[in-house]
Amino acid sequence: MSKNELKNIIVIGTSAGGINAVSKLVAGFDHDFDAAVFVVIHISRNSLTEVILNQLQKQTVLKCVIPKDGEKIRNKVIYLAPADHHMMIDKTKILVRKGAYDNHWRPSIDVLFRSAAASYDSCVTGIILTGLLDDGTSGMSAIKRSGGRCMVQDPQEADFPDMPKSVLNSMEVDYKVSINEMGYILSDLFSRSQCEVGHVPADVKLEAEITMRMSSSVKDLEKLGPLTPFTCPDCGGVLARVENDQIARYRCYTGHTYTEKALESEKIKRIEESLWVAIRMMEERKNLLESMGSYNSQSKNERVGQMQVHIERLKSMMMDFNENLTRQEQDDLS
Repeated sequence: MSKNELKNIIVIGTSAGGINAVSKLVAGFDHDFDAAVFVVIHISRNSLTEVILNQLQKQTVLKCVIPKDGEKIRNKVIYLAPADHHMMIDKTKILVRKGAYDNHWRPSIDVLFRSAAASYDSCVTGIILTGLLDDGTSGMSAIKRSGGRCMVQDPQEADFPDMPKSVLNSMEVDYKVSINEMGYILSDLFSRSQCEVGHVPADVKLEAEITMRMSSSVKDLEKLGPLTPFTCPDCGGVLARVENDQIARYRCYTGHTYTEKALESEKIKRIEESLWVAIRMMEERKNLLESMGSYNSQSKNERVGQMQVHIERLKSMMMDFNENLTRQEQDDLS
């Protein structure tokens, strides 16, 4: 099937509360729905995608499938990304790969959206539904910059409004509507208009290519933005700051990517892990001292007392650290 024959590509991204939201959305697609539909729901690596697929199939007249790598794209089919695999679009076929985590997710909404934008430019309609944090904003930016349409669920309707709000705060969207309205809007658009060849920015193409081939280089990174003094929390590689995006984002040469919020979250997680390791090691040192018979009683008690002081200081630091994080999260929400 050529690009001219495949007129419309719909990519849908969602996270928390997403299974019910997608079920409701696809229920509004009729037999004549003139598009190929791709869905990424951020789920854990051990999730049973077949169970989700069966739930979606009960709600829609369109065929629902979990694609295999290299499968040809067909119209009027809903493709659901399998657990622990990225789903990407490359011209007429679907790629299903175990690439690097993107914003700590696999499958990734952003990976699907970027690949769709790179391959089908203005023929792509991106839809962001309920979810936490800012996942999907970068991918939606790629669609917008490539001439595609952007649609988000009205945050007031979403169970978890973070993802739709993040898109709305980062760019101008074409539609902010309830899920019930989306099917009618899309059917009307597809019946009276055709997509025209759009221009895909070089950086969108490059990022999609990097993810598809599952490898990169420092030279590729430097094309996307300047190298930073920060390192990747997953692999320790150097991070580059991606410049031409609506949302602050970082990418390492092995393929891991993080929005600014996700990177901060990972750094905080590593700090907390380091503090717990330090506490554990000091507790072990204290227990060893208490069991040793080579020290005189006074010297041993002094050393044990010193270790206990350090342990209490670290525990106090940990409590203050978590309290400050809680206050910061509350301030962000207010």
